[in-house]
Amino acid sequence: MLRDTIKSETIAAMKAGDKPRTAALRLIGAKIKDRDIELRTGKAPENDDDLVIDVLQKMAKQRRESIEMYQQGGRAELAEQEQGELAVIEEFLPQQMSEEEMTAAIAAVKADTGAEGMKDMGKVMAELKSRHGALLDMSKASGMVKAALS
Repeated sequence: MLRDTIKSETIAAMKAGDKPRTAALRLIGAKIKDRDIELRTGKAPENDDDLVIDVLQKMAKQRRESIEMYQQGGRAELAEQEQGELAVIEEFLPQQMSEEEMTAAIAAVKADTGAEGMKDMGKVMAELKSRHGALLDMSKASGMVKAALS
């Protein structure tokens, strides 16, 4: 399980004295715990790895946005720190689909759902997420779905 892998990597990083990696892994662990606490009142997903991947994807998106803002603001040292955290987060994410694979997946979903126009975008996005959620960057997929439906 991904959760156990993250815990063992945290211990290994602490033993190796790799402070930036340890900090990033602890941050991941804290976010996962936060999500667990949120889900105590709700319905937890059947697959724990799905929950962990969802947390990691959100963290990666936040890091990418922060890196962009720091670079625009001339804060290279902060952008570098975020880049280091992003690298650690991405180690645990599954390999993302390429542009060609995303295009093929969108075409398949579009055909299966019978989507024709922008009014069907929500239906296509929901089906894409259910089929390929962990493998897709949903922000990129959104733009590609808009282009395919218009």
